[in-house]
Amino acid sequence: MRFLVLCISLLFVSISCKKTQKNNAISSQEATQEKRVEHIDYAKGFSITHYTNYTEIKVTAAWPNSKETFTYILTKDKSAYEQKDENTVIVELPIKKMVAMSTTNIPSLEYLGVDDFLVGFPNPDYISSKKTRARIDKGEIKNLNSSIDINMELLLELAPELVIGFSVNGNNETLDKIAQFGIPVVLDGAWTEQHPLGRAEWIKFIAAFFDKETEAHQIFKQVEKDYLDAKQIASHVTEKPVVFSGSPFKDIWNIPGGKSFVAKYLEDANTDYVWKDTPNTGSLQLNFESVLVKAQHAPLWIGAGSFKSKAQMLANSKNYELFDAYKNSNTFTYTNKIGKNGGLLYFELGPLRPDIILKDIIAIAHPDLLPEYSPFFFKRLE
Repeated sequence: MRFLVLCISLLFVSISCKKTQKNNAISSQEATQEKRVEHIDYAKGFSITHYTNYTEIKVTAAWPNSKETFTYILTKDKSAYEQKDENTVIVELPIKKMVAMSTTNIPSLEYLGVDDFLVGFPNPDYISSKKTRARIDKGEIKNLNSSIDINMELLLELAPELVIGFSVNGNNETLDKIAQFGIPVVLDGAWTEQHPLGRAEWIKFIAAFFDKETEAHQIFKQVEKDYLDAKQIASHVTEKPVVFSGSPFKDIWNIPGGKSFVAKYLEDANTDYVWKDTPNTGSLQLNFESVLVKAQHAPLWIGAGSFKSKAQMLANSKNYELFDAYKNSNTFTYTNKIGKNGGLLYFELGPLRPDIILKDIIAIAHPDLLPEYSPFFFKRLE
């Protein structure tokens, strides 16, 4: 009996020593490795630090007002690292098969040239990209049902090495379920950024998992240049047209707050946004009367929901006739580019190409500034 106890004791000591040695080895390794922090210009929600043998990504804004930090360790040797807590994920490189949960990831994958690694997507009907739709039609990208009720059996059969997800409020039941099967899940918080270029800069986050850092920097720098060039052109106007934005859902109007990314577009296009002085970074929820009081006589309505015609708007509500912008056919929606199955390219490509959105708004608000330019995402409702 004493011999058995002694053996068990020695076994635990051995395991403890090995674990301590491993942790000490990792600490020593981290201390001696070269460190390079990737430069992030606009995005506030993530950081990337490169070491000799691994890359560390920290996401601090996975959803609005999140207090949690998620750490992703990217390495070619997963066995050398231990998961320190539930918010740390070890991702082994290279990635050859992955699943995305949002259409906004599609353009980044395509621009970086890694879209062929996408093997599954929940309800891919609303993916608008012609290139990715061709792969869906060929059966190369499997339909995983929905992000709420994901086809777990099919997901496990696909055996992705990475799932890029998102969280609206920290309730990640589906993603937690995926992670329980040992599949690395990472959270993309691009949609929480309040600067349009901050949203676009999350391409660097995607790129890190595919060793595409150089490509991501080149892509982003070009987008940034085009955005700032357009902003500079608009800065010379002396008259700012009054603009309002937003649309109702049932009886509640969702209006971009004065500190939202939509308001930033309208500011950089040198317009006078009706709700520019409100402190909200998200949407204001207003009733019809309060919207009418402030916006009835605004000459421009940019971002009037997903309507495709004035007749469709009127069929939805007679109240639209009370706005000058509607009566004068100065109402614009982001329905100019619609995918094969009804998805709006504005929501898919727009976050990566804020330069195009800004030029669209400038062309609408100041037609003389870009006389040869035709809006890409937006169209005037007739």
